[in-house]
Formats: sequence, structure tokens, C-alpha cells
Amino acid sequence: MLTLLKNIDVFCPQSIGKKDILIATDKIYKMMPVGELKEFSLIDKIISCDGLCAFPGLIDQHVHIIGGGGEQSFGSRVSEIDFQDILMAGVTTLVGLLGADSCLRSLECLYAKAKSLQIQGITTFMYSGSYQIPAITLTGSIARDIILIDKVIGAGEIAISDHRSSHPTIKDMLELSSQTHIGGLLGGKAGVVHLHVGDGKDGLGLLMQILKESDLPIEQFVPTHINRNPVLFEQAIEYCRRGGNIDFTAGETVGIPVPQAIRMMLDKGLNLSKVTISSDANGSIPDGGISRMQSLYNDVIECISQSVLKPEDAFRIVTENVARILKIYPKKGTLQVGSDADILITDKNYKIQMVFGMGKLLVENGTVLGS
Repeated sequence: MLTLLKNIDVFCPQSIGKKDILIATDKIYKMMPVGELKEFSLIDKIISCDGLCAFPGLIDQHVHIIGGGGEQSFGSRVSEIDFQDILMAGVTTLVGLLGADSCLRSLECLYAKAKSLQIQGITTFMYSGSYQIPAITLTGSIARDIILIDKVIGAGEIAISDHRSSHPTIKDMLELSSQTHIGGLLGGKAGVVHLHVGDGKDGLGLLMQILKESDLPIEQFVPTHINRNPVLFEQAIEYCRRGGNIDFTAGETVGIPVPQAIRMMLDKGLNLSKVTISSDANGSIPDGGISRMQSLYNDVIECISQSVLKPEDAFRIVTENVARILKIYPKKGTLQVGSDADILITDKNYKIQMVFGMGKLLVENGTVLGS
């Protein structure tokens, strides 16, 4: 199957101007100057993209794809994520996880949902574990899960500084992090430790202690929700200054909204290469609400519309930056020859028009195909 996208403004995420993009099955085969291709007899589908922009599909590294447990008992259980919600947020790759509820939600169900979404056209990964330590696993250890289970790329979301956590000790965290690290090395995967950071007194204190008392690489850790309150955010700024990854939660209204948080980081002269945003989609919010994946895309566009970031820089935070942390770059997170054909196509006002997942057209004219 050969598909030609003609005359489209390409952001890789850096802007490279107007190009013709040739998709061969699931890969980007060529990106050419407009009009260079003269022979069209072998092309199966030609799409005119005048006035449109192409970005890499978004990568969301924190998604409750089978829903969260809810904190108001059984009536507040959150449903599984819907395929359409993922696509209409421009997301083509995601990482599924468990949160506080590892009793009524299981890794087996998480794995099954990840496989289901993959069949539908979304690239999926998952973390072993949940809020609590000892971590729940599929094979008996975090390392074995990462090495032997195709979807598993790390441990998460492990809760620290939160009344809902298991209040892990430094010994607990060092053991889990070491298993995750060796699993990543032997399995050829990211081996990340994705950390839920709550509103507790210690903030990033335990993470800083881990780095002080071990030789584990700082790049292995991804603390998330770090814009949930000003005190934690200030800790995260210093952590980022040291070279650590930090992950903002989209749609934040109680803490620091993403566009404001990014502006504050820029004002302090910080490089954004270690900064990412995730949605926490279909997770439960303590006040009874539900996180939505659409907030991820909304925050990216708000960063552009509020003149916080240029389009290429705003999209880099949710594409290339995430792909590098998860060690799936340049397969994901970029538009270049040989990369997966995960392509988000918008109009000049960033309204989603088309989405390609692994070369398959999944959204056309702003509508999910088959819906």
C-alpha cells in the first residue's frame, strides 16, 4: 500500500517547509520536494494536503486504559478508554498503567486492552506494577516482565509522597529501580521507573535520596504530576536543572496549568528537552472527576495560542521528548524517512483533520473511520 500526501507543511517536529510524503505500508518511505515525484501509477491513494500541517503523532506515557478505581467507592469506578478519544486527541502511541487500584484492576486486563488497541491501530506499551510496593507483576519480577513480555517497558506508576502509596523505604525503591534497570538493559527497552508524586510532605525527597545513594542513572526516572502544587514544582525545576526528566499532567486546574508551568521554566532559563506532558486519561481525580486525554492536545495548542512556545517546540514536548525517554526514537516521535508513519494532520488552526497510525488512515475529515 502506497499513500502520497501532497503539498503539506511538515513539522518533524522542526519545521522543514512544504513536502510530499510517501507512505509505504507502515513506514515513511520518502519525504520529497513538492512535485518531485512524476510517476503515480504505483500509488494506491493520493491525498491533496493544501493548507494542512503534518506533525508526528502524539505519545502519551501515562494512560489508565482500563480505567481507574475511583476514590468514592464502587460507584466512582472509571470506564476503559475509548479508541475514538485517543485518536481525537492526536495520540498514536501510549503507555498503559495501573494506579491505586491493583485489586480490582489487573495487569492481565491491562495487557489485553493494550493488545486490543494495537490491533485497532494505536501503538501501545505498558508498565508493570501500580502505586504499591512490592510491585505486582506478570511473571514474578519486574525484570522478567520487561525482558519477556513484549509490551512491558518499565515499572509504574509507583506512588511516592502520597497517602495512598505503600510508603516505600529507600531500600524498597532501590530494589525495584535496580530490577527495572537491569530488565531494560537485558530486554533492550527503556527500563523507566514512572513515579506518581503526590501532595505529601516529602515531594521528590525519596527520588533524590535514591540518586544520592546509588549509581542508577537519573534518566531512568520519570516523576509525573509535578505541576500539582507550587512547592513540588519548585523541587522539579531544580531536579530538571540537574538533568532529570519531569512530566507535567495535562488539564491541571488546582495546581499550575501546563502553559503557565512551561512559561515559568523558560523564564528561569531551563532547557525543555527533558520536559514532557501526559494526560492521566481515564484516571480518577480525588474530587470525583475523570481525567480526559483531550486535555493533552488542548494544552499543547494553548502553549501555541498563548505564545509560550512555537508550534515545533510545543509538539516536541509530546513527541520527540517522550520518544527519547522511552527509547523508541526515531521509530516514534518524529517524521523522517524510516520512521513509523504515525502522522497527525491539522489545519492552520490546529484542528485535527487526519490521523495515520502505522500508515493506516484512522481519522479523515475530523472523523474516526468506522465510527
